[in-house]
Amino acid sequence: MLRRRHIFKTISWRFIGTIDTLLLSFVITGDLIFGFKISILELLSKMILYYLHERFWFKSSVYESSKRHLYKTFTWRLIATCDTIFLGWLISGDPFIGLQIGFAEVVTKMVLYFMHEKVWYKINFGLKNR
Repeated sequence: MLRRRHIFKTISWRFIGTIDTLLLSFVITGDLIFGFKISILELLSKMILYYLHERFWFKSSVYESSKRHLYKTFTWRLIATCDTIFLGWLISGDPFIGLQIGFAEVVTKMVLYFMHEKVWYKINFGLKNR
């Protein structure tokens, strides 16, 4: 049951993250096709990375809500930003495009991720007891 929780959290976050990446990529490059390319690749890479991140944090000894959400937000953002920079560079061939998208995401996605964590913390789906 717990793995289902992590899978559903992964899917819900990836939906939010993919839309954000698509919009930021389009705004930065002016190329909607580029936005779709990076978003599709991220859909795959980040779902795997996010699931692994969730499993790691589930086994963590940090239980206090505010600290936990904050630590998870920063560790996930570091992993995800590196992934975005790499994919942006890979697709465009220009490392500066990857850096621009990656750094723009830092702010938008940290806010979105923190809110996502707060919502999921209140949902008991997949938990026997808290």
